Amino acid sequence: MSDEEQGRTTGTGRIVTGLAWALLLLGLWLWGRGVTDGERSPAPATGDVFAVGGLAGLPRAQRPLGDAVPQRVDIPALGVQAPVVARGLDAQGAVDPPPYDQPGVVGWYGAGPKPGAPGAALLVGHVDTETRPAVFYQLSTLKPGQTVRVFRADGKVAEFTVDDVRVLPREGFDAGQAYGPREPGRAELRLITCGGTFDRATRSYTANVVVSSYLTKTTG
Repeated sequence: MSDEEQGRTTGTGRIVTGLAWALLLLGLWLWGRGVTDGERSPAPATGDVFAVGGLAGLPRAQRPLGDAVPQRVDIPALGVQAPVVARGLDAQGAVDPPPYDQPGVVGWYGAGPKPGAPGAALLVGHVDTETRPAVFYQLSTLKPGQTVRVFRADGKVAEFTVDDVRVLPREGFDAGQAYGPREPGRAELRLITCGGTFDRATRSYTANVVVSSYLTKTTG
């Protein structure tokens, strides 16, 4: 991979240590606060919100569904159709991402809310590998109003509408801003991967991409 490719600012890089760093923060925050806090997050205190959509012009939120394990996630705008596997916490208290040799797999934090149920469900994926793009390579290009579909074990398809895309730098990172629910009682979904630039000195990313969406339709 060229130096130019390493320096892109839209979520590229060579390895996934940035994701591991973000998930470590997530694990620590989840232990401290839980994943189903119902308070609305305040306005962003850190990070660049480069594509933000308020509720104006977006669909109304649908009543949450019951619990059902996610099996697949589709992002039509990105051409993504990926299996979802449950992941837990590793020995350091971080959410364990999908194995590095499975760049097309998305991890779901299995101890947290299920996609479609109340709260903010968390899906994590790699941005790339040493040699090629991974499942969330283009995540930062999503825009408010676009759709994410989660196929669940109960036969239902939970359709989420993107309302917020943020690039949150490592410095001053606020895990509550990234992962906390935005609306009490709403079914929300977060898609998370590495972002910013790849720092060759630390072999990590400088930021994370966090896509926020909420349940607007159910089929099946």
